[in-house]
Amino acid sequence: MNITYRYQSAREQYARLGVDADAAMEKLLQTPISLHCWQGDDVQGFEGSACLDGGIQATGDYPGRAKTPRELMADMEFALNLIPGRHRINLHASYAVFTDTPVDRDKLEPRHFAPWVQFAKRLGVGIDFNPTFFAHPKAAKATLSSEDEDTRAFWIRHGVACLRISEYFARELGTPCTMNIWIPDGFKDTPADRTAPRARLKDSLDQILSCGYNRELVRVTVESKVFGIGLESYTVGSQEFYLNYAAKNNLLCLLDSGHFHPTEMVADKLSSMLLFQDQVALHVSRPVRWDSDHVVIFDDTVRQIAREIAIAGPQRVILALDFFDASINRIAAWVIGMRSMQKALLEAYLTPFDTLARLQDQRDFTQLLMLQEELKTYPLGDVWDYFCQENAVPVREDWYSKVKGYEQDVLSKRESQHC
Repeated sequence: MNITYRYQSAREQYARLGVDADAAMEKLLQTPISLHCWQGDDVQGFEGSACLDGGIQATGDYPGRAKTPRELMADMEFALNLIPGRHRINLHASYAVFTDTPVDRDKLEPRHFAPWVQFAKRLGVGIDFNPTFFAHPKAAKATLSSEDEDTRAFWIRHGVACLRISEYFARELGTPCTMNIWIPDGFKDTPADRTAPRARLKDSLDQILSCGYNRELVRVTVESKVFGIGLESYTVGSQEFYLNYAAKNNLLCLLDSGHFHPTEMVADKLSSMLLFQDQVALHVSRPVRWDSDHVVIFDDTVRQIAREIAIAGPQRVILALDFFDASINRIAAWVIGMRSMQKALLEAYLTPFDTLARLQDQRDFTQLLMLQEELKTYPLGDVWDYFCQENAVPVREDWYSKVKGYEQDVLSKRESQHC
């Protein structure tokens, strides 16, 4: 297979549509995606937590789960070496690394994440961050909306601590840190009072943000959810709550593509939100019937999201992935998800949107539909193969043999090491 020859042919075909394939690849190279650490260890973290809560479940028992910071970092680095381009890493607060006496989440400090900064500097990547409002004894009932003032104060302190850690990441790595706030608070059955929990959440967020933080270093985002396991009837942090809170406080809304009704299109929300906000943040996951956080694939939902990112401009969308599948090789899950998102972005960057928009404005819907359908069989794969080759990562399925080799040499030995 002559990858360069096939790319030259593909470039000529796209050029006839007025599309510069070289420019599309350069744009893809400049579109970082934040790789989420929690896929590598089933959202366990390094606190010794025995179980998850807050509607979060990682299903499956594929061997080789990372159980230490060193193992998780090694797995992430291996995955990133199979993904073209330079990206970011996304951490939860529960991934603090304690070299001495562990502390509770409200006492976390930047020094507890120094190994992550060293790791990021070595890889040349930035770090994004998430307070961890789940998998903790004080999260059993509620967090920032709790009616127990001591519990709520604990989580407020945790939020403030995470702002300081996010500032530390940004200063050390020379790139802004996106800090995303998501809480699992809600009720299984119909609530008697919907207002009071949201009022408490508002007050808690106000207190966290009033601590004072550098907005040039930290981009605070707030993430909604429709429902979760045990939270089927009411979620405190709804989309309406966070849309209004973000607008009033000059924050960013984060849309998780799995956190909406199955008939809703997250892609359709981007154009509306970006008319009123400079930026929007995204966690891309794959819901199957509900928010099940399946591995991202190159499906129509992701392709539509990528199209809206391309039209708006990738600098306006802060992009991360969010899934956790323990039923398959965890490193392969990362690689599949990241490369699928990149393929969708590349397809979008190769789309002649000016031509399509003109046809829409002319109400020439016949030609518009024809061209949209013909584009589906244009040689995207040849451009993608060349992009991988030029970025020194395996082409097509060749990456999988490397993952299987890593599984045999590294992952398969972990079970006996940790027994």
